[in-house]
Amino acid sequence: MVTSPRSEPAGTVVWTERFLGYTWSPEHPMKPARLRYTMSLAKSLGVLDGVEPLSPDAATPADLMRVHSNAYIEAVRRAGHGPPTPEDTLHGLGTADNPVFPHMHEAASVIVGGTMAAAREIAAGRTRRAVSIGGGMHHAMPDSAAGFCVYNDAAIAISWLLDHGFDRIAYLDVDVHHGDGVQRAFYADPRVLTVSLHQHPATLWPNTGWPEETGVGAAEGTSINLPLLPGTRDAQWLRAFHAVVPGAVAAFRPQIIISQCGVDTHREDPLADLELTVDGQRAAFLAMRDLADEYAEGRWLAIGGGGYGVVRVVPRAWTHLLAAALDRPLAPETAVPAEWIEQVRAAAPRVQPPLTMGDGGDTAYRAWDGPGGTPEIGDAGQIRAQRAVDTAISATRRASFGLLGLDPEDPRD
Repeated sequence: MVTSPRSEPAGTVVWTERFLGYTWSPEHPMKPARLRYTMSLAKSLGVLDGVEPLSPDAATPADLMRVHSNAYIEAVRRAGHGPPTPEDTLHGLGTADNPVFPHMHEAASVIVGGTMAAAREIAAGRTRRAVSIGGGMHHAMPDSAAGFCVYNDAAIAISWLLDHGFDRIAYLDVDVHHGDGVQRAFYADPRVLTVSLHQHPATLWPNTGWPEETGVGAAEGTSINLPLLPGTRDAQWLRAFHAVVPGAVAAFRPQIIISQCGVDTHREDPLADLELTVDGQRAAFLAMRDLADEYAEGRWLAIGGGGYGVVRVVPRAWTHLLAAALDRPLAPETAVPAEWIEQVRAAAPRVQPPLTMGDGGDTAYRAWDGPGGTPEIGDAGQIRAQRAVDTAISATRRASFGLLGLDPEDPRD
């Protein structure tokens, strides 16, 4: 349980039951129950004590058109209110990944509205931190749905912030899939730094996010991609994160950090092959929050994303995210409340619920100390894994760091 449940919350939680309307087909891996279980778990643990969630409005057509074409928005609206047409597939709709569902436009607009509401609270100075676990639809493209994403809430919110007093925005994406839609939206905009850590594009959709994708024109160097091989575990992932992200953020000097906190990096996730634990994901959230405190005057907007361990993974990981934003941290060894366990057992009797808020993961990473500095540690498998991660670190730093005025070979940068 939270040690001081009545302390003043340090951030804003954006939430509405309408997020649950973002419902694909019954067999689709993205299930809205993951959001309901997260909020229920956070409440059971006292994380949300004294917190009045902010209920968002749906995004307007003008909001959506910051990123998406009018023709696409109309196609989404049409698809959600009638039988599928051949034209739908031209916009990525009606596919296995993005099946048409009733009121699709309305449900996706509320997701965008949640992230917009978080952005507005921070921009107005009413809060320093805001989290909307319904957001994180980072694959949606200007004219098409992609990867379970209809409208790109992150890109839309960034566009809005750029028009409302912000000209240096850092977007950090730790989803297992490359944050391709957000990168594309700002690939030529030097005001936005996009950093994505993801499974290697040679091994996972969308097959983008190579280190050489660094931005174009005046924005060259403001797209940073760190691809990691299947099997990467907590300690190696955190070594990579800390070898690249803090240096890039410090050089860019953002006014706000936006974090896409997909948790499909987990070792139990059915759609990908990284091997993080909830402990490692919690460490990533805390690290991004701390970067916002150090470099962006505490302004941190956190959103959800991928994650398909509906019972065992997403609720625990995003409860840690909520706890981080509210300054109500939970130890990984905290017991999962019995009432929550009974709730999920009744809904998903074939799934063994977790008993604690962590997986016993090893988050004690060794800091990167430059090319060729991989220590001889552990068994041969551990050595190979760390060398693979160090190869990835060097490739990313050599592609991007010089463009930011940093020394790719110097671990102090």
